[in-house]
Amino acid sequence: MRTNEVSFSIAGHAAWAPGIESPDAWAEWAKASFKIHGNNEPGVRQMPAMLRRRAGFLGKMALEVAYQCTAGRTDIPTVFCSRHGEVVRAVELLTDLAQDAALSPTGFGLAVHNASAGLFSIARADRANHVALAAGSNTIEHAVIEACSLLADGASEVLLVAYENCLPPVFAQFEDFEEQPYAWAWLMVAADENPVRLSWSATDAQTNATIDSMPPGLAVLQFQLRADSSLERIGERRRWRWTRDA
Repeated sequence: MRTNEVSFSIAGHAAWAPGIESPDAWAEWAKASFKIHGNNEPGVRQMPAMLRRRAGFLGKMALEVAYQCTAGRTDIPTVFCSRHGEVVRAVELLTDLAQDAALSPTGFGLAVHNASAGLFSIARADRANHVALAAGSNTIEHAVIEACSLLADGASEVLLVAYENCLPPVFAQFEDFEEQPYAWAWLMVAADENPVRLSWSATDAQTNATIDSMPPGLAVLQFQLRADSSLERIGERRRWRWTRDA
């Protein structure tokens, strides 16, 4: 058994971003890779209104694709992953703190990294295992490894939810990718006759990112939507190679 490769199949998928909501729209995006922008929110109509109102823009995107991908089914382990998470809420809280303003307990509770995963499980009274993960520019790959670990541990399927938003202006000088708002979900199962493979190796290169390059989560989504045979990324001393049979 190789310890530097995992494989899996995708039994279902969903994606949502401002202005890109249908499969046809996502197919057009995958071909042209135009920049995603906007702040119109998804409906998340399957979630009770009381809980839906607590979620912000980022959380609603994540919840929308999670609901779409599970189609009302529960008891599915989930891996929510976001490099930056609710950083907009966190900046708002830190700004209030710097100005000696009272902090909102609700705002704090919804700024933690597993807020969306928590809302998803509470709304559906779902006791299945859920994980909220962040791993820098390698977040997507580590989330896939985590999901494959759950499959290897006996889960018949695992829901992977990836989501990001634009960074607040205060972080502009530190931005290494041009972050864009999006969310996508995969219903992952054990590898069948047409699997996706992810392998990795160490590299001395720190990163190949530039401010004009596509964020990792969108690069992986494009690989999946276009059914490309391979995708290679370098980030934080790791070389990642995504492949599928032609």
